[in-house]
Amino acid sequence: MPRPALIAHDLVRTLGTRRVLDGVSLTVSPGHRVGLIGENGVGKSTLLRLLAGVDEPDAGQVTRPHDLGFLRQEMPFDGDATIARVLDDALREARADLAELDRLARLLAGTPEDRPEHAELLDAYGRRLEQAQEREAWDADRRAAIVLDGLGLGGVAHDRTLGSLSGGQRGRLALAALLVRRPAALLLDEPTNHLDDDAAAFVEGQVRELPGVVVAASHDRAFLDAVCTDLIDLDPAVDGPVRFGGNYSAYQAEKRAERERWERDYAHQQEELEELRRSAGVTARRVAPDRGPRDSEKMGYGHRAGRVQQQVSRRVRNATRRLAERERTAIAAPPRPLRLHVTALTAEPAEDPVQEPVEGDLVTLRDVRVPGRLSLAHLDVPPGDRLLVTGDNGAGKSTLLSVLAGRLHAEGEVRRRPGLSVGLLAQDTVFPRPDRTARDTYTRFLGAERAEAVPLDSLGLLHAADLGKPVGHLSVGQRRRLALALLVARPPQLLLLDEPTNHLSPRLCDELEDALGAGPGAIVLASHDRWLRGRWPGRRLHLRPGREHADGVVAEARSGAAGAP
Repeated sequence: MPRPALIAHDLVRTLGTRRVLDGVSLTVSPGHRVGLIGENGVGKSTLLRLLAGVDEPDAGQVTRPHDLGFLRQEMPFDGDATIARVLDDALREARADLAELDRLARLLAGTPEDRPEHAELLDAYGRRLEQAQEREAWDADRRAAIVLDGLGLGGVAHDRTLGSLSGGQRGRLALAALLVRRPAALLLDEPTNHLDDDAAAFVEGQVRELPGVVVAASHDRAFLDAVCTDLIDLDPAVDGPVRFGGNYSAYQAEKRAERERWERDYAHQQEELEELRRSAGVTARRVAPDRGPRDSEKMGYGHRAGRVQQQVSRRVRNATRRLAERERTAIAAPPRPLRLHVTALTAEPAEDPVQEPVEGDLVTLRDVRVPGRLSLAHLDVPPGDRLLVTGDNGAGKSTLLSVLAGRLHAEGEVRRRPGLSVGLLAQDTVFPRPDRTARDTYTRFLGAERAEAVPLDSLGLLHAADLGKPVGHLSVGQRRRLALALLVARPPQLLLLDEPTNHLSPRLCDELEDALGAGPGAIVLASHDRWLRGRWPGRRLHLRPGREHADGVVAEARSGAAGAP
């Protein structure tokens, strides 16, 4: 029995006054794993809800397999439900298959082969057997134990209630239930959020083995690269969402080639337009119809001059017409990629009084300690440094960046170069005047001259429609991208970035990484982003619980390698 496909045709969905999806169509056949990518707000989660049947489209239709699983933000169970109940529900269909096979086997054994119902029973047994084999029903209980262990829940008692679990544990349990169930179609919304590297890699392996349909919305480029057979970019485009065959690496290669073609075609057309402008403006001056007559042509001078003038006018008209046609169909200029804009201007130096640093280094830390949060023996940040800070949640990454920025007092020795300009992109972004628009905030922070030299809309971090909105009306991700724009437009001597790829589309993450590699100052970056960590070219500092400091962490800086720590 062939597995069913997931088909959406011409879906339209409007939320409030904004049309989020406008005529989206897709077909996902069994064995294909499609990743949905794009900026926050382009409709990834909305599309998943329509595909799952949780929400209804304003227009269009969806044909879905009857056996569909959807990873929601909240589990469809009460807080007093136990882990055992969740697992029983996930195993219910597999156990029902086995129970039905036993029932049909007993009926077949008691029904003579020459009876008409024997053929019907045999047919029903065959269909149920095929379904049980697809679900790997005989291995379901063992699979449940493996999945729970792979997601870090193997040691959690099954009589624990959902209300007693952390938010991260509940999310992992919801994902585990779907992986155990193995539905014919699986829809996932940011499945690797809050997973450590081992758990994320485990999920990737499990999803790759699913024989049915998979559609996943994700910002995790490592997941998209390891799992997806196709990617659909939902960012606005002239012809609607664009589907790319292959994983994230293939998508990157295609986007690079597309960008190169765009730049090449644009440059060629600009040369052609310039030639047409020159031809239209200069032809008449180059051919001199008013020159005096030669002695040999005085009798026909008037006729000859008029004919020359007609030729000149015709050439000018032709060039002008071609120029107008080309300008009407001109290729738009490729958007400038995100980059750090070097300037002699600097941000304000850190306010905390500090000692003079050792020669050459921007910041030096010795025996630094923030009780309960960080304990660091030593760290030097030289000019031009590229330092990646990694570690589990609570290891002290954000604390270290705050100490380096001078925003958090620490015990021990902290030395900075006098007049050092420091910029910090924190995870929580707050602007003092939420009533000011994004554009006004940008201009006031940078100054009119700098804001004009590096326009906010040229950075591609905020949509044009959001530039006039009050900062207080922007989403968390939009406010964070505005804060990043301030640092990109006027990079300090020491740039500190705390999870900078959060709330960015994969495309912007790629551009940001390229920009950081070419930046002029020192950069210290803390991140869980597996794709970024796997390709980091500079030094690494891994924070981990230390035996000598039970309430903090001990860390050492080391040179970066190609793989993530």
